[in-house]
Amino acid sequence: MSVALEGVLGAVTAPVRGVLEACLEGRTLGWADAVTLWGARGRDLQALTMVADCLREQQAGDRVGYVVNRNINFTNVCVKSCKFCAFSRTRRSQEGYYLEVEEVVERVLQAREFGATEVCVQAGLPPDPPRDIYLRLLRAIKDAAPEIHVHGFSPEEVKYGAELAGAPIASYVRELKEAGLGSIPGTSAEILDDAVRGRLAGGRISTAEWIEVISAAHRLGLPTTCTIMYGHVETDAERMKHLELLRSIQLETAGFTEFVPLSFVHSEAPLHFKKMLPNVRSGPSGADVVRMIAISRLMLGASLRNIQVSWVKEGLRQAQQLLCSGGNDLGGTLMNESISTSAGASHGQLMTPTVLREAIRDAGRSPFERSTLYRSVRDFGPDPATDEVHPLDRIEDAEASFGSYRVLVDRARSKREAGERSLAIVGRPV
Repeated sequence: MSVALEGVLGAVTAPVRGVLEACLEGRTLGWADAVTLWGARGRDLQALTMVADCLREQQAGDRVGYVVNRNINFTNVCVKSCKFCAFSRTRRSQEGYYLEVEEVVERVLQAREFGATEVCVQAGLPPDPPRDIYLRLLRAIKDAAPEIHVHGFSPEEVKYGAELAGAPIASYVRELKEAGLGSIPGTSAEILDDAVRGRLAGGRISTAEWIEVISAAHRLGLPTTCTIMYGHVETDAERMKHLELLRSIQLETAGFTEFVPLSFVHSEAPLHFKKMLPNVRSGPSGADVVRMIAISRLMLGASLRNIQVSWVKEGLRQAQQLLCSGGNDLGGTLMNESISTSAGASHGQLMTPTVLREAIRDAGRSPFERSTLYRSVRDFGPDPATDEVHPLDRIEDAEASFGSYRVLVDRARSKREAGERSLAIVGRPV
């Protein structure tokens, strides 16, 4: 332990100091002690972030990664009505949109043209789709751009696809992999506690089903991310038990590539503005976000070294601070962002590589462009003057270049008002 860190720990309260010293000694942090850390304020919080940063340096080094990717949310029409979701629409909604398979492929090819190595494909659960909807999309993408990594389909979508196909989840995941799926986003996790899940969205994928999908993928050598969505109705204990569950899965399978904490964005979420449940919080506070990143490093870092900071949720300024609180990754460039934007997030839909590198260097770290699976694509030195200009750096107006969620919604409304029935989901008219 450094003299500086020892001095900081000497100024914190005894319960927090005891837990932090145990973490520095390499002991496993249990959920109950993590709840103690969630209570850290003032100097206790400063000490927590310093310990997390120290462990980050040991576990992940000083490099901070980002991936050049594009989000493709091919429909916002969904058979579920999750209380926290501001993105989904019903089939009859004037704002419900679908992208035909040709437009999905067009977006993939445009992403490749602008230097993307990954497309992240997720959407609502459309009613009455083709039984092979996800396989059809995958094959079309990989036929057009075989070198693009498809990071696609949440566990909720995988479960839905298996049900449509009448196949066991493990068999269906194998089909997805054979069709070209490269990895699965660990979204639809929210809080992995069925009582909380029931309050947020009855009929949503259960904790056991989420684990089943994730474990099936890991057994087949298909990596996934893992997430938490927090700051709504969950307790401190439920939050920390979620992290402990993720760690237990990782220790068994080693299949998670990264952990991505996702703040609940409240302003347009029905759960909040329709007051669907009592005592709904307006998302986490700024200090809560710092605590989440720091505690995630302490709980997960020994087995899962990549803790991602979401600039979409938190903005780039706080993201820099979080890189000094245990985080070691800034996620992706995105090009499009629909889900957080529809909920009221205001941090934009594109972050260029140059801007991400500036933020990383300003935080005192070394930037590198990575693949989805954390292999280095391009390393950068300390001098930005030596950086190559990336095609995305030439974009001045992301919405004009790539469109936006609002453009898709407005286009859908115009077509419906004109009486057109040309909207289709992967080739099937609606």
